[in-house]
Amino acid sequence: MRSLMRDPVFVAADHRGGVPARVYQRGRRPGPRDPAPSRLSFRLQRLWLTPAVRALTRIGLPVFVVVLGLGIWLGDQGRRADLVSWVQDMREKIEHRPEFMVSLLKIEGAGPEVSRAIRAMLPTQLPASSFDLDLDAYRDTIARLDAVADVSLVIRPGGVLEADVTQRVPAILWRKPQGIEMLDTTGHRVATLLSREARPGLPLIVGEGADKAVPEALRLIADAGPILPRLRGLERMGERRWDMVLDHDQRIMLPETDPLAALDRILALNTAEDLLARDFTVIDFRNKDRPTIRLSEHALDAFRQVQSDSLKVRASQ
Repeated sequence: MRSLMRDPVFVAADHRGGVPARVYQRGRRPGPRDPAPSRLSFRLQRLWLTPAVRALTRIGLPVFVVVLGLGIWLGDQGRRADLVSWVQDMREKIEHRPEFMVSLLKIEGAGPEVSRAIRAMLPTQLPASSFDLDLDAYRDTIARLDAVADVSLVIRPGGVLEADVTQRVPAILWRKPQGIEMLDTTGHRVATLLSREARPGLPLIVGEGADKAVPEALRLIADAGPILPRLRGLERMGERRWDMVLDHDQRIMLPETDPLAALDRILALNTAEDLLARDFTVIDFRNKDRPTIRLSEHALDAFRQVQSDSLKVRASQ
């Protein structure tokens, strides 16, 4: 018994089977816990330090849970219909708030006819929400008007849609078989006239392709100066040159190249020799080195009579 007491470890036997039931250790206290992590804990810590895993855990997993929940909730057709209806109602309430409503169309820079056309082209009836107005499409529609050179649209505070229109200015009339067209300085169509008397102050051009040479025609008209009161119009010949048509059925045929120089020469001859006051039908300056004059029948008869009288006088001598 004493020997057992001296030994710090002894075994208490189970009398039922003779197998040790407990092991007693005396005189020893448990040591400190080992700070080293286990292999599984180490691997989990290394895995947690991976950026992809951390992002997946912090962001991906919550997003997946939310999406999964929404998918389950929206899986019901009735819930989806209720959600769509609620969104539409909210949109209608926001878009039709007073600060988004347009109740007036203001047009600047356009005449009465163009203003009426622009108002008729408005895609919606006022008052209307600014969200219902496609300003780009409306601007393109207005710009297709022949009388409009440019237009800008802006919604002003107070629900005013302002259209600032730059209108084309008629500069010349173009007579066609179908009628008379008003053109601007570039040759772009402005409007159609029923009669020449509606705009008597505008010069007149005729001929196929005359609208494509409007700038040159305007320069010739501006340079006509002294003969401008006699000028009835310009006729485009062969889509390449001009004839100046004067009163008394007289015509000046200008060359294809540099017609202004030829017109200046004609005006100089008229000043020096009163050329345009003579009885002629055509002054042909198509060849600037060899201009010709075609006399009228009356002048030609008078010229022949003068020649005949001259011949008789010489014969009598």
